[in-house]
Amino acid sequence: MPYKPIESYGVIGDMHSVALVGMDGSIDWCCLPHFDSPSVFAAILDDKQGGSFALAAAHATSRKQMYMPDTNVLLTRFLDAEGVGEVCDFMPIHRDTYGAYRRGMHQIVRVARAVRGAVRFRLACRPAIDFARRPHRLILDDPRGAVFDSEGLDLALISPVPLSSDGAGGVTADFVLQPGESATFSLRQVEDWTVSDGLLSTPISGEDALRRTVDFWRKWLGKSRYKGRWREMVDRSALVLKLLTFEPTGAIVAAATTSLPEEIGGIRNWDYRYVWVRDAAFTLYAFLRLGYTEEAARFMEWLSARVSEEDGPTGPLQLMYSIEGRHELPEIALTHLDGYRGSRPVRVGNGATAQLQLDIYGELIDSVYLFDKYGSPISYDFWRELQRMASWVCERWDQPDESIWEVRGGRQQFVYSKLQCWVALDRTLRLADKRSLPLDRPRIARARDAIYEAIMTHGWDAERRTFVQSFGSAALDASNLLMSLMRFISPTDPRILGTLDRTLAELASDTLVHRYELGKGAGDGLTGKEGTFSICTFWLVEALARAGRLDDARFIFEKMLTYANHLGLYSEQIGPSGELLGNFPQAFTHLGLVSAAFYLDRALGQGG
Repeated sequence: MPYKPIESYGVIGDMHSVALVGMDGSIDWCCLPHFDSPSVFAAILDDKQGGSFALAAAHATSRKQMYMPDTNVLLTRFLDAEGVGEVCDFMPIHRDTYGAYRRGMHQIVRVARAVRGAVRFRLACRPAIDFARRPHRLILDDPRGAVFDSEGLDLALISPVPLSSDGAGGVTADFVLQPGESATFSLRQVEDWTVSDGLLSTPISGEDALRRTVDFWRKWLGKSRYKGRWREMVDRSALVLKLLTFEPTGAIVAAATTSLPEEIGGIRNWDYRYVWVRDAAFTLYAFLRLGYTEEAARFMEWLSARVSEEDGPTGPLQLMYSIEGRHELPEIALTHLDGYRGSRPVRVGNGATAQLQLDIYGELIDSVYLFDKYGSPISYDFWRELQRMASWVCERWDQPDESIWEVRGGRQQFVYSKLQCWVALDRTLRLADKRSLPLDRPRIARARDAIYEAIMTHGWDAERRTFVQSFGSAALDASNLLMSLMRFISPTDPRILGTLDRTLAELASDTLVHRYELGKGAGDGLTGKEGTFSICTFWLVEALARAGRLDDARFIFEKMLTYANHLGLYSEQIGPSGELLGNFPQAFTHLGLVSAAFYLDRALGQGG
């Protein structure tokens, strides 16, 4: 099976994990039971041994995909002169416990239908458990289905049609549906199928499961308060962000995949299936703007547990955690996998956990400030932890770090990290004043003001009229566009206007923005190239809008929307031919879209 473009996939999920479904009807990525669990299907990372679950019309000449309106239920259509078939894919939501859908059982439901004419379908399911490292035993149980039995994780495929072994640990089936007929398949994951009563004998009503799942997503999306321009794209981004939320804890993962490359054939391949404090904090902004205070409250609970832990090697916070809050995420290379289109290595875990990234304190405390304002007032115990973090920032803001882009070429005095240290102390002061909370205000204010002066003195290139990436550097960095968004500087200050102009001149490719200049400054410690960084384009849109350049902002925003895939989904980056690169779908990009759309719509005179 040849590799498909990253943009050819749709995504379904149950807020525990997700699956990527290609336009050819093949599920090529899924980790069970959770986002950061080992994979059961990973053909997107190795087209020969990664494992997949294909269900498609056998003779289709054209394929199309769509979501059922206002849901994360995916419809893949197969069209031919002789007939039209459909496959409806979804993962039932666990909190909606009905029938066989009890907590602890994760499943993918696939409903094949003949819409017009008699349609021949072909099914081929071959798991490759634990990134193809764990063998399994195939047990055919005619006429109920098949079990893929492995150590610690079992899969059961419930099928209404007979299944046959493919001789390599998988199953196949060919069947014909007459017009109006349907067939429902359910792939269920359990720890041990032999003690799961009725696993194969429990039938599933595809239409009932579909109705309940559609109802869940539509009720959830109906709570959004965004009614402005670009509502369809904002709604899709909201649905993506909800899919990337781990329902049991409220944690928000950065992306659904690992090791999708930033350059085809390159080494910039990372595991994003974890909770970055920065990414999750920005996602909380998006949820609050859309009116989803419950999601924000759940994340604050998860965050409260993290900030109350003992300090680690990098301070009160680690830059990322597992979805349960685990600290250790050792990075290993899976050398037996080919990588997407030969992009090696395939990595599991992330070595950046050991990095010092000072910017996370600003993003976190700003999210707390906004939650206290638009959600619920924080507790005194939580405030004491924020005081402790603010004091830590006062003492260490002038240290070099690896910052937002997680460079692997050594620590630098990054301007963006200084900016977010300023934000951390500024929001601490604002929150204390708003709530009359106890704080050593003079000390915090002195440190905040010292950071401001340091940025203006050492982070500003007077000759080129732009803020730079790090103190003394000549390199540009798109993260400086956040200065006006974070209220550090007036959006019409000549310094930020100069930075906007230099960004457009030196970091933009047409209207798409690179995050920094490869080969300038101290470097990021990596070889190879990368695409434009999609959230940076959305930052540019919002910075332009705040500067009053609405025509430019709208044009760039509208053009950026055309780079989404056919379902409105984005990965991390965009390649030189407009192809999607990097992990997919990515929260960072979608939350950037929400923020830019929200502000730009309001600036154009139609409140979001």
